[in-house]
Amino acid sequence: MSVANKNLKYLRKLRGWTQDEFAVKLNIKRSLLGAYEEERAEPRLDVLEVVCDIFKLTLDEILRKDLNEHTGNYMAKRRALKLSDTATKIPFVPVKAAAGYLNGYADHEFIDELNTFTLPMVSGGNYRAFEIIGDSMLPTPSGSIIVGEKVEGLESVKNNTACIVVSKNDGIVYKRIQKNGKTKNKLMLLSDNPTFQPYSIFSEDVLEMWEAQFIISKTNTTQSWNVGQLVNIVADLQQEVAGMKKKMN
Repeated sequence: MSVANKNLKYLRKLRGWTQDEFAVKLNIKRSLLGAYEEERAEPRLDVLEVVCDIFKLTLDEILRKDLNEHTGNYMAKRRALKLSDTATKIPFVPVKAAAGYLNGYADHEFIDELNTFTLPMVSGGNYRAFEIIGDSMLPTPSGSIIVGEKVEGLESVKNNTACIVVSKNDGIVYKRIQKNGKTKNKLMLLSDNPTFQPYSIFSEDVLEMWEAQFIISKTNTTQSWNVGQLVNIVADLQQEVAGMKKKMN
């Protein structure tokens, strides 16, 4: 078997693809791929170029090197590719950096000093991660990390969307957004925990907004809900309903 034919079969098996799956990616018939792998035909140059694009190889490598014998070098190259700058780096704002962030959120040097991480499901876009403290968004536990994508305009945010809101007076908060068509200069911020009352802020006070995309929390974090809390919530609701009935009467 020629080197190129042998490499095609090796690369396909390396990814765990069937001949049908690999043939689709190469835009050729499965029978032709079978002919290549069985050395009944020489792979066309345009097909090899597609293979090179998929596996980040050169034509010289696929035509001259037995990749099965150079697995170490090949896998090292794949690892280097995964760790390259093609991955989206997400700056992380811990609670201890929250105060400084209000002054440095638009300072590229400040942002560059923040620790970063990557997520395999995130590529492209403008993302930032924030540590949240408190019970206002339970069942999302205190200490969770919210990964948000930058909101470029308030008009693009739908009602009830969970966002990290960075504002002049309230700092960094994690809330759900409620817009009122009649008062466009204000936003209502709601908590998932019903014991926390909603409140409004002026739109002009918003410095940044990041729409929540992912929540990272520790697996051993226990929710702080308990029976006593639930009883108090029900009692408060009953009092509010009773008060509303009196007003109506």
